[in-house]
Amino acid sequence: MAPFAIATLGTSHTCIIPKPANLKVPIRCSAASPSPSSISTRSKASDFDLRTYWASLMVQINQKLDEAIPVQFPPQIYEAMRYSVLAKGVKRAPPVMCISACELFGGSRLAAFPTACALEMVHAASLIHDDLPCMDDSPSRRGKPSNHTIYGVDMAILAGDALFPLGFRHIVSQTPSDLVPEHNLLRVIAEMARSVGSTGMAAGQFLDLEGGSNAVEFIQEKKFGEMGECSAVCGGLLAGAEDNEIERLRRYGRAVGLLYAVVDDILEDGLKVEGGVDGKNKGKSYAEVNGVEKAIEKAEELREKAKEELDGFEKYGERVFPLYSFVDYAFDRSFNADDASG
Repeated sequence: MAPFAIATLGTSHTCIIPKPANLKVPIRCSAASPSPSSISTRSKASDFDLRTYWASLMVQINQKLDEAIPVQFPPQIYEAMRYSVLAKGVKRAPPVMCISACELFGGSRLAAFPTACALEMVHAASLIHDDLPCMDDSPSRRGKPSNHTIYGVDMAILAGDALFPLGFRHIVSQTPSDLVPEHNLLRVIAEMARSVGSTGMAAGQFLDLEGGSNAVEFIQEKKFGEMGECSAVCGGLLAGAEDNEIERLRRYGRAVGLLYAVVDDILEDGLKVEGGVDGKNKGKSYAEVNGVEKAIEKAEELREKAKEELDGFEKYGERVFPLYSFVDYAFDRSFNADDASG
């Protein structure tokens, strides 16, 4: 159930996607051209310093996650939980997106931090379970041994099982009641439960195991798009965004989550050509199934779709800049988010 922020590339890898000279992005006649004001907002957003913004948030998120998972009895479970949640090189993209969406509507970071941490707990739990021998059977994660390789399959299962409910409990117990009304908090919890459940990320993992190459788009929509959608929507809910704004965030987040996945596939395909990866997940990559050129075309389409949704938030001025920058980062990986806080 790997969410959108996961990347299988080495932490030192940064790449601008090469666009073939003969590639023509399809013209989508149903999409309206951006208004002059939207074009101006996009242009200003391109100068936003996402790296500094991201790094600042990562420091705070890492500290709050460390505080949220102290070692208690039985210590083995907590040590396994901390191993994955606090691993060096974690990008923290879901919580950063959640906080950015909350701030877009004037919400406080203090209101968003508990949910942001819960998203990272759910993220880590999904990766622990993804790597198990009965799932993707991955011995490593982000260049380090996967959780079950260090702590054993039994403890890895327990660590993942413990992180899911801890995330929900953290939202309820730590979100300031004076900043987020109870009905908004209930909607956040329902949104997160939906995204990780049998119609969300779990469905994606099932098809990843059983569906074959013809299901690759649906798999990526569920395994990656769901977490991007959930992260953006939860941020908006915490800040009290209107229903139409929540739906716009939903479409934006899903597009960005899928964009991450498709770009990862493109970069991974390049490493396979260079002999850098073993091709173990053959048939599960958008680039492998549809070809790199089609994958780049898809990435361009998703980038434009995400920005079209953000154009509807131009009235919020510079508060929308981080979300625009997220889109460009997902496409061009202009810096190493893994090292942003260091």
